[in-house]
Amino acid sequence: MRLCAWYLYGEKHRGYALNPVANFHLQNGSVMWRINWMADTSPRGIGASCGLMVNYRYFLEDTASNSAAYLGTKHIKASEQVLSLVSQFQQNSKL
Repeated sequence: MRLCAWYLYGEKHRGYALNPVANFHLQNGSVMWRINWMADTSPRGIGASCGLMVNYRYFLEDTASNSAAYLGTKHIKASEQVLSLVSQFQQNSKL
């Protein structure tokens, strides 16, 4: 879960999210909301993402400002759950 959070939140290409699905949702103003353990246990889900899934949440009143922040300053809006996992990864990582 921590590695997944770091991959989605911290790994970048030219400052934007490396994951294309994350990049799509963030460009459209979403919040990286929740990472779900064993949410997709199909063979494809296990093979593609170890069964993990992420929810992106759209707060309609914030989508324009979130999108502008991401596109302009490359800031990713994320929930406390995601930020906590990122912090745990950073504390325990040797990267």
